[in-house]
Amino acid sequence: MLAVPLTAVRKEGPSRADARWAEEVRRLAAEQDAVILAHNYQAPDIQDVADHVGDSLALSRLAAVSPASTIVFAGVHFMAETAKILAPDRRVLIPDKRAGCSLADGITPEQLREWKAEHPGAIVVAYVNTTAEVKAESDICCTSANAAEIVSALPPGREVLFLPDQFLGAHVQRVTGRPGIHVWMGECHVHAGITGPDLRERVAAAPGAEVLVHPECGCATSALWLAGTGDLPPERTHVLSTSGMLAHARATSAQHVLVATETGMLHQLRQANPRTVFEPVNPLAVCPYMKMTTTDTLLRCLREGVDEVHVDPQVAARARRAVEAMIAVGTPSASAE
Repeated sequence: MLAVPLTAVRKEGPSRADARWAEEVRRLAAEQDAVILAHNYQAPDIQDVADHVGDSLALSRLAAVSPASTIVFAGVHFMAETAKILAPDRRVLIPDKRAGCSLADGITPEQLREWKAEHPGAIVVAYVNTTAEVKAESDICCTSANAAEIVSALPPGREVLFLPDQFLGAHVQRVTGRPGIHVWMGECHVHAGITGPDLRERVAAAPGAEVLVHPECGCATSALWLAGTGDLPPERTHVLSTSGMLAHARATSAQHVLVATETGMLHQLRQANPRTVFEPVNPLAVCPYMKMTTTDTLLRCLREGVDEVHVDPQVAARARRAVEAMIAVGTPSASAE
């Protein structure tokens, strides 16, 4: 098993889920020897009943070291795949196997192989928001928190193929200033829908607010531009991963914070700091795939042992090398800045 730092958040405080439903979930989890992991973008009831809440890689690391024989991953399919890659000896379940991801679906292994052939010798850096097959074709993985750090640590003079998110890739180019970075033009449809005009409108309506922006967002460049022009003070503008947002929420003394990411993250931020008002930059930024985990599908998952996630062992072994290469670079920081 991997000896890695655990950065996901252990749920604390009273459950907001229906008490009888939550009791049944916990009973079934104990019966199945299951640990329930919920991504930050899950619905509040799912987050509240989970054993751990966090980002996808932190949760997969927890899966790797958990003694539970069954891992229930309340998230989207590539996340459950990553848990299976890091915990191949465990049964991994996802409440609804149809829960996909527009970003992960934005590049296929065949497309990646063709791209690599066009750039022989290039180093392939894959965001963890990719399928197991794409990870297997990559040299090293990254998260939104450590993408710039990973790219900066690569041997100088080598071309870099960064995939699949164009906005995170642009952020890496901007932060590292490294030449020879080629970025795949994929996107998360939810984050891409949080636009610069959305941000400018919300900032104008709340001029004293802090702004937290996920680097996958279409407005990430606008946030830094607003900070650069003085329309938004730089000290109140933060481009952060979800783990970075949570750390910032715990530390901030701001009365009002605007958040540019999927709205499920607001539940964690509000629990971390009930004194601050957290509001979405775009309240319609809701991922339908994340919300496919419901109270009913989670119960069905535990009662029937479905849907089980499988990864071809050879694919998993190659994908695991890319994830372990990332871990070898160092511990991801909380900030994407």
